Amino acid sequence: MRLSILGIALSSNSYYCASLSLIPPISTSSSSSSSLSFSKKFTPSASGKRNLVLRGQSVGFESELKPGDLMESEKEFPEFNRNLYPSIEPYSSGFLKVSDIHTIYWEQSGNPNGHPVVFLHGGPGGGTAPSNRKFFDPDFYRIILFDQRGAGKSTPHACLVENTTWDLISDIEKLREHLEIPEWQVFGGSWGSTLALAYSQSHPDKVTGMVLRGIFLLRKKEIDWFYEGGAASIFPDAWEPFRDLIPENERGSFVDAYGKRLNSDDQEVQYAAARAWTMWEMMTAHLFPNNDNIKRGEDDKFSLAFARIENHYFVNRGFFPSDGFLLDNIDKIRHIKTTVVQGRYDVCCPMMSAWDLHKAWPEADLKVIQDAGHSANEPGIAAELVAANEKLKHIKKGA
Repeated sequence: MRLSILGIALSSNSYYCASLSLIPPISTSSSSSSSLSFSKKFTPSASGKRNLVLRGQSVGFESELKPGDLMESEKEFPEFNRNLYPSIEPYSSGFLKVSDIHTIYWEQSGNPNGHPVVFLHGGPGGGTAPSNRKFFDPDFYRIILFDQRGAGKSTPHACLVENTTWDLISDIEKLREHLEIPEWQVFGGSWGSTLALAYSQSHPDKVTGMVLRGIFLLRKKEIDWFYEGGAASIFPDAWEPFRDLIPENERGSFVDAYGKRLNSDDQEVQYAAARAWTMWEMMTAHLFPNNDNIKRGEDDKFSLAFARIENHYFVNRGFFPSDGFLLDNIDKIRHIKTTVVQGRYDVCCPMMSAWDLHKAWPEADLKVIQDAGHSANEPGIAAELVAANEKLKHIKKGA
């Protein structure tokens, strides 16, 4: 049986047991993007029209459209901006000593009296960038960026001592208190989504809403997929230089073999391993290769922090007590309004993790970008991230 709805042909079992909203392509530049949204409500499209929500059943599709729903949704969800905001500069910045060893860099931009939002960067070890500010309306948001331990401008650089997930969660709280913020919105992608989930589960009363991208739950199967040969089937050309740095007799665990080299007493050995590790990730982070991103792998300072800290966390499985720790604790944050944005062809953090999170947490909106990989800077992902912040802004204004 086939059913054609709104001009789109769907198999009756294509989306079994999932609420499906069909969203038209979103144009943010010369590129266009399309997404699937899994939720129980109408989702605003780029044109401002409401999208019909369908529920997949084993016997076909059942429409959830009811009389009056369109009018209600028009009131609830206006047309959201999906364009990145212009570049801005911080209005304040500084360094916060969070332990006897570590000092973290922080900055604030946007509206000093606006709604606070904290940006949690990826990696771990990736650090922040000025472009991270552009996902947020600077008239509404008080935008807080900080570099996690050992990353970016934080010191000491690439340091692994006292550098765990729980240390970072403590740092986030110390920064919140230092800036005298009672509660804030949390935004994180890739490893930033891992940290956002862990932080919000530890301090659910401090989080007003979340926007997550490229879900990474730091489970063994996710690490094995990307670092032990799974993703090599899609990027064999990028994989071979990463593989070939390691002798055949040590290839039983690339994560362990790289860990040995990234912690070598020989700095040149460290740098060589860091470049190879970082280049592998940068070459796979976009649906289409991005040369500017790939060049980051040639920066020894960036690569050393990025590779050493990532490897440190992965060897230690995120310092979580169990493989499914984040999924097992979803009940603590089920009430937090959250949007999850996931590229369909994300090789670094494949969609299986976002889907597992969606099944454990169906109350969160899942936006699947059909023509995107991992990077937050891909047009379709960037558009949905901005729109997700706009939605939380709209909710906050109406509260």
